Amino acid sequence: MKTYFLKIARPLLLICLVFSCTDLSETVYSEIDANNFFNSEKDLIAYTGRAYTKLQSYPGEQFLWALGENASDELVIPAKDNGDWYDQGRWEVIQKHTLSSSTSNNKILTKSWNLVFEGISACNEILSVITPIEFNNKERVVGEIKILRAYYYYWAIDYWGNVPYSVDFAETELPQQQNRKFIFDFIVNEINDNVGALQDLPTPEYYGRVTQGMAYTLLAKMYLNSKEWTGEDKFSEAVAACDMVIGTGAYSIENNYFSNFLVKNENSSENIFVIPFHPSLTGDGFYWGYLSLNPSSKASFDMIADPWDGFVVQPDFFAKYAENDLRRNSFLFGQQYNSGGNPIVEGGEPFIYTPTIEDYTSRKKWEGARIAKYQYQKNINYGADMENDFALFRYADVLYMKLEALYRLGRAGEFIDNSDLQKIRTRAGLAPYTVGDLSDSELLDEFGREFAWEGRRRQDLIRFGVYGNAWWEKPASGPNKKLFPIPQTALNTNPNLAQNPD
Repeated sequence: MKTYFLKIARPLLLICLVFSCTDLSETVYSEIDANNFFNSEKDLIAYTGRAYTKLQSYPGEQFLWALGENASDELVIPAKDNGDWYDQGRWEVIQKHTLSSSTSNNKILTKSWNLVFEGISACNEILSVITPIEFNNKERVVGEIKILRAYYYYWAIDYWGNVPYSVDFAETELPQQQNRKFIFDFIVNEINDNVGALQDLPTPEYYGRVTQGMAYTLLAKMYLNSKEWTGEDKFSEAVAACDMVIGTGAYSIENNYFSNFLVKNENSSENIFVIPFHPSLTGDGFYWGYLSLNPSSKASFDMIADPWDGFVVQPDFFAKYAENDLRRNSFLFGQQYNSGGNPIVEGGEPFIYTPTIEDYTSRKKWEGARIAKYQYQKNINYGADMENDFALFRYADVLYMKLEALYRLGRAGEFIDNSDLQKIRTRAGLAPYTVGDLSDSELLDEFGREFAWEGRRRQDLIRFGVYGNAWWEKPASGPNKKLFPIPQTALNTNPNLAQNPD
């Protein structure tokens, strides 16, 4: 990362790293008067880092991103012909939408749930400590943590619907389960009540932190999904929330799509909210090269350890890209080359990634296109994070959310000529959209091409009403599969929880 970010964020990241090995129930400052401990706002920000560090697991192998992506039509983890990656079928039940109450001890499901609710608990603990204290910019910092907590709850209702609700760290009783509408209203109210106190424009000091741009983007996502989640159409409100982000003038579409995903991507004018990663200050969160690439790709990126050859692109999803769509280069396919630019040949066989996969239960070593959206740095080893910061919200997301909301309102013509909106297409080497180009299927495919592997796809498939459709190696599934089962460990711990219906 850039020097300015490390100087500002290093204390936050170090606190985060230390806390990741600490039980959430531990009272870290129990022997110190909080009023005396926080001598500066810098001390306070370092303390709040524990709420952010929970985000760092998100793009990992067995956490929330992998759960949602594997349940969508853009990522798949087929068992290899040597038996690797079968993993007792835990990926297959997610891929085929057969995860149920009887398999709710699934490791990926459990770790995803824990990520979300540990994040909520961390926010609650921080707020219980800092709310009684007087300090400069108190309203801003409190608002920041409240909206970060709202973001964790956004994940919760997206994946599980009715979830346990608690905003009081001192509460001793097990939390009650609240319905999706209750949590939805809580999130929206938290954003509206606190967004005005947040930092209005992105600055190096607030890089990776909750700002007004992040909050309004989250609000737009809430409203865009309101009809699915609550039965209430709030597309006009989604447009207004997007306009709050657009109106700042702080964000723009990058000339090069891949600028948003470079190793050094801190200067992206498009990334609104990111998870900062660093090879020495964070660890075991963002290592897609090792998750996806075959060991033969070591020669391409001078990798130190052998990659695991697991996460690949679903063949039908890859086929959604036109050959002239530059975003297709988010994936590795075809003949592969070493770091010197020479074709790789092993045992007389050219090293070629094929986008097709013949057998879901017996994938051959070079079958399946591989992710290369985030630039791979040379000589990185397993156990160290990639240095690219992971984009949770991008400005392209805001523009496409506004386009979709207006399309659903029959008003897409009001926005179709927006220069930044058109640039999303033209920088990919494609013609900008006209109103006549828009349809449900085209918008859904375009969102997939633009946001592939960014954690958005499952939500889009549900909102467009096709999540239950059959696709590559997945049979048709019922409407109950739009929500994941609550993990058995959570049910065992809290008798107030009722399982989602199979």
